[in-house]
Amino acid sequence: MENIPDITSDMLDGLRKLNINSVYQLAVQIPSELAFKVSDAFIDVESAAKLIGNARKILTENEILSNEFSTADDMLEKRNKISRYSTGSSNFDTFLDGGFETRAITEIAGEFGSGKSQICQALCAAAITLMKNDRLVENATQKPPESIIFVDTENTFRANRIHQIAEQNNLDPEDILKRIYHCNIYSSEQLEALIDDLPNFIEQYNSKLVIIDSFISLHRAEFSGRGTLVERQQRLGRMLNNLRRYAEVYNLAVVITNQVVSYSDGSSGFDYMKAAGGNIVAHGSTYRIFLRKSGKNRVAIMEDSPCQPYQRVKFTITESGIQDASSYKTQESDSAW
Repeated sequence: MENIPDITSDMLDGLRKLNINSVYQLAVQIPSELAFKVSDAFIDVESAAKLIGNARKILTENEILSNEFSTADDMLEKRNKISRYSTGSSNFDTFLDGGFETRAITEIAGEFGSGKSQICQALCAAAITLMKNDRLVENATQKPPESIIFVDTENTFRANRIHQIAEQNNLDPEDILKRIYHCNIYSSEQLEALIDDLPNFIEQYNSKLVIIDSFISLHRAEFSGRGTLVERQQRLGRMLNNLRRYAEVYNLAVVITNQVVSYSDGSSGFDYMKAAGGNIVAHGSTYRIFLRKSGKNRVAIMEDSPCQPYQRVKFTITESGIQDASSYKTQESDSAW
């Protein structure tokens, strides 16, 4: 960070006290929040904005970030270079236009038992095989093997399930498990603090995929009633804003799961479900996928995407993870719809 223009030794000391030790970590900060955290005369909001801008400029010069203004053909070329991580199901990957993509937040919503956690664990096994496995970690110039961070707020992570999926697909389960960093979270404050510190862990573990299962469960349990709704939504929005910046700067794929809320239709007597979190979560995600049960199979619906049509795909959950449904019906004849 010493090469950042206009940075002083006092500023460096203040940033390092906050455990901000790289250009990447500085580039994802928000000026007002950074100035508040430092609480130092050397870094006010104006100087914080300047430092963050200079950090992002360095990343732009190294072609990590896009220029402030770019032509559409440059953006297309950059988009063609993004990574996509497979789920293990060819139909599901086609539904995702190749897999879960980097520089984006993909939200998976659905009721209990719809397959959210199963998709996340299948993704862990399949995605590792597409990541670099640079084992020359003793060399100071080398990074550790690319990895996954799995944030678990509902105690749904099962290492033995990932081991099973890997074995069924003739993968090395030991190598896969060693490159998944699991973190149990028990309160909304702990989740918010972890997301604030996530850049440090992303760099430490060289992570390329971050999974949060579930994103909303703790805030939904702790902020109950209309009186706390505004504060809850503000906290959710801030976390999503941070994750969106991390995805861009670190070229990450971010996958979050979401719960549902049920609404009663008084006229017909039927209940219908929608993703929890309101407009804050809906607008904060790049892609929104809604899962429904369909007998022994599951159906994924693309509810929101900046580039894909409204569509759906049927899949099933087996010992091998997420697989194409064995008896797929056409959309017109699908009894679940």
